[in-house]
Amino acid sequence: MRNVLLFAAVGFLIVLTGLTQSWNVALGIFNMGLVSAIMALGVNMQWGYAGLFNVGVMGFVALGGLAAVLVGMPPVGEAWTAGGARVIGGLLVGAGVIVAAVIAFTRMGKGATRTAAMIVILVVGFFLFRSVFDPGVQAIEDVNSALEGYLGGLGLPILIAWPVGGLLAAGAAWAIGKTALGLRSDYLAIATLGIAEIVIAVLKNEDWMSRGVKNVIGLPRPVPYEVDLQQNPGFVEQMAAIGADPVTASSVVVKLGYAALFIVVLGIVLWLAQAALASPWGRMMRAIRDNEVAAEAMGKDVTRRHLQIFILGSAVCGIAGAMMTTLDGQLTPASYQPLRFTFLVWVMVIVGGSGNNWGAVLGGFLIWFLWVQVEPLGLWLMSTISSGLPEGSMLRDRLLESAAHMRLFTMGLVLLLVLRFAPRGLIPER
Repeated sequence: MRNVLLFAAVGFLIVLTGLTQSWNVALGIFNMGLVSAIMALGVNMQWGYAGLFNVGVMGFVALGGLAAVLVGMPPVGEAWTAGGARVIGGLLVGAGVIVAAVIAFTRMGKGATRTAAMIVILVVGFFLFRSVFDPGVQAIEDVNSALEGYLGGLGLPILIAWPVGGLLAAGAAWAIGKTALGLRSDYLAIATLGIAEIVIAVLKNEDWMSRGVKNVIGLPRPVPYEVDLQQNPGFVEQMAAIGADPVTASSVVVKLGYAALFIVVLGIVLWLAQAALASPWGRMMRAIRDNEVAAEAMGKDVTRRHLQIFILGSAVCGIAGAMMTTLDGQLTPASYQPLRFTFLVWVMVIVGGSGNNWGAVLGGFLIWFLWVQVEPLGLWLMSTISSGLPEGSMLRDRLLESAAHMRLFTMGLVLLLVLRFAPRGLIPER
């Protein structure tokens, strides 16, 4: 009953937003709350199930966003003609150099000969890679650079990008986990954060792939466009019959369409996560989390299981990243900030209840609601407090300026209160 009341309280806050502000705002919060809940479930799998401290969440979310571009956007034929073959050839050359270096390292005996061979392969391979890759990139980026200047995607339905985003994130997690999961928890955190920053740097600078900081706009949508609904006579007549404004109603209908899709995805992920947690596999993961030495003594391959859960959690974050980019309708690499996609998701997991999937979902909705609503409420509060002060007063100006920091203050305050009075979260692990 307590858990039901907690979810009801968050639902009441969202409904109250719709009644006092607008249903567009309320549904916008609800949709991003669904996406945030999925992100929180991914992090909860890693931390709540296995105790893995991953602070590279934004890297996996960004890979999911990239998947939306690579799958949903139509290919740019002129760019492919200008340099597509050279870019693909350059990537194959780079992969070949890495394979050659690995073969040389594994088959040659230790000594100066192997070191010299590795240096020659890597140096020669690097210059060969650049000589093939760079001209192709330049040719692609010169193609209508103001609007295109990239290869585009496959032109497939955007919904396909959601599982593809999970696969991209899972592949990156496998590569990272094979090298980083043997590190101690604090070093693992540093490594994942650094790798996430590398992913963001690549998205910002490789214009041929994602247009960099120029952003990819106009992503296809799985729901109708508002303008199409507004120009539909049947929709306009239906809205007029119930006394609703077609412009406002079209936006509400579109957001409801997104909400239905996101609820389906959240339901599937939550069901699978709950089934996994209640299975022998889930009990094994919690045993490894609680005492790695004892679990290893019982014959469990701790490193392999850590890699397994790291890949699964990252895949869920990748799916959420693709969903969020679809909702936004654009890919903006500069928006992938640690504050939003790492710190905030971790707060959701900690406040909701680490190790409890329902707690992660609750934390996703609650923290995102506060993140959106606290700043305007803080501005209203400061305006009310300073209403009696004269215009131009230094104290009044200072109070109004401080409203911009209400988000950070509130997140810290909520985190402190929960850690003090409910250290295991609002819905603790059983």
